[in-house]
Amino acid sequence: MSVRTGLALALLATIVAAPDPALAAPPDKSPVAVGHGGAVATVDADATRIAVDVLRRGGNAVDAAVAAAAALGVTEPFSAGVGGGGFLVYYDARHHTVHTLDGRETAPGSTAETVFVNPATGKPYAFDEARVSGLSVGVPGTAATWRTALRQWGTTDLDDALRPAARLAERGFVVDQTFADQVAANRAAFAQFASTSALYLPGGDVPVVGSVFRNPDLARTYRLLARDGVDTLYRGELAGDIARAVQHPPLATSPATPWPYPVRPGTMQRRDLADYAVRQPTPTHTTYRGLDVYGMATPSSGGSTTGEALNILAGSDLAHLPGTQALHRYLEASALAFADRNRYVGDRTPRPLLDELLSAGFAAERACRIDPGHALAKPVAPGIPDGSYGGCDSAPVGEPNIQDLGTTNLTVADRWGNVVEYTLTIEATGGSGIVVPGRGFLLNNELTDFNFAPTQGDAPDPNLPGPGRRPRSSMAPTIVLAHGRPLLATGSPGGSTIITTVLQVLVNRLDLGMSLPEAVDAPRATQRNTATVQAEPGFPTAGLAALGHVFSANPEIGAATGVEFLPDGRVQAVAERSRRGGGAAAVVCP
Repeated sequence: MSVRTGLALALLATIVAAPDPALAAPPDKSPVAVGHGGAVATVDADATRIAVDVLRRGGNAVDAAVAAAAALGVTEPFSAGVGGGGFLVYYDARHHTVHTLDGRETAPGSTAETVFVNPATGKPYAFDEARVSGLSVGVPGTAATWRTALRQWGTTDLDDALRPAARLAERGFVVDQTFADQVAANRAAFAQFASTSALYLPGGDVPVVGSVFRNPDLARTYRLLARDGVDTLYRGELAGDIARAVQHPPLATSPATPWPYPVRPGTMQRRDLADYAVRQPTPTHTTYRGLDVYGMATPSSGGSTTGEALNILAGSDLAHLPGTQALHRYLEASALAFADRNRYVGDRTPRPLLDELLSAGFAAERACRIDPGHALAKPVAPGIPDGSYGGCDSAPVGEPNIQDLGTTNLTVADRWGNVVEYTLTIEATGGSGIVVPGRGFLLNNELTDFNFAPTQGDAPDPNLPGPGRRPRSSMAPTIVLAHGRPLLATGSPGGSTIITTVLQVLVNRLDLGMSLPEAVDAPRATQRNTATVQAEPGFPTAGLAALGHVFSANPEIGAATGVEFLPDGRVQAVAERSRRGGGAAAVVCP
């Protein structure tokens, strides 16, 4: 397909039609559902409906998760899609085991450590300058993740899993305020590319809330993947299209909105796509209050940082402390764990070091730094995970490294007790801004999750770019077992706030006496080893400020989903009531 033909099809894709009677209003959605037969929670009602339909027809949690993820690529295209990657944690009910899939994007083989340093100035590019370019695009891992999950644990094939999402892309869905706002926020970036502006800014306008948005190019892409298999994205015609879009970004002749930076080409080759492989690392594991907590290993920092913070908190009886003291310890544990994340965690962190970060001895050494009477000065220094513990040893302080970016998350449980917790992303909301011409999906900007320059002084920086490396992530899909059986699962989008969102949900549920819906609803605060704590409205700051915590406002942190297996045999699905426009929870048999 030529670029010109692809652009014409993309333009046709977004002609705003009169509302279809079947699509006159968005599907109903509820943030909480309780029942039997399986449960689903996502940020989107269409994705949740599709996943529940898969469960109702006899599919398992993996089948439903892939179908939901594909649907999110239609309705949440600025956070997910086949142009991105992610991490999946799976509980196998038959064997009582937990497995993980690392579908993180990978840097091309030509990537230099200085890829995000301007050769003319010797200084790192501004984030948006790096993001909206071919330089930021990593080899996508999402399609390979779907194939691997279905082959190993699913009961259906990719054709069946993608069919509902292809139909959704073709028929369209109702534009909500979140979708329109995300396009508006990306207006300048999207306008730089002919393919992107044709799809999301037809005539230069943001899609109208309540209109029907169709993406037939994406429907055809899904059908191509279903017919020819995932190899078409890694070795076939889609691979060629992706490589061309990275090397020669499809620039608009006369962008409707100016952009202050040149749009630089990337160096991804077809062989980079052909070399991609999903990894299957051993999950991270810690015990907390007698429960087993499983998460994602590197290149995600989610499992190790959440697990370390829980280990630090394990020595405090949060359930019987005053509320201010419990939250004080939550914030301090978060800061300490983030200090260690920044110093030690990256794609190639040796597994023995990762295990040391999750050891009880290291956690005790870190916990001894918490002063009940006063907040530590931030940033705190990292610890020394050397296997010799007993004091409060620390290493020199490095620079904090945080991102506040977009992702999506889904949680599925089936009638047999299998559970999938899956976080997927294209990194920033809107990714690189590049829609692959004629294919209907955005390419990620995941490589901007690398540190642009060394951040740890004289110590090695674990998160610098390099050939074939995967950038550090904060995604933290988490499954909690009680006596070898699933108790709950949760995850969230939100860049580096993912870790604190998941941690706070777990503390709320396991320590502070909240139900899972209450734990998700509660006002959040995120401390990522920075001078200030970002807090949502309603978070109780007064007593904490008296201890020395400094707060700044953040209107919204994360957008969690989760499921919990209740004592009476029912399962509860939970999504957000209002964050990110509210999520959608459903069960097979209410």
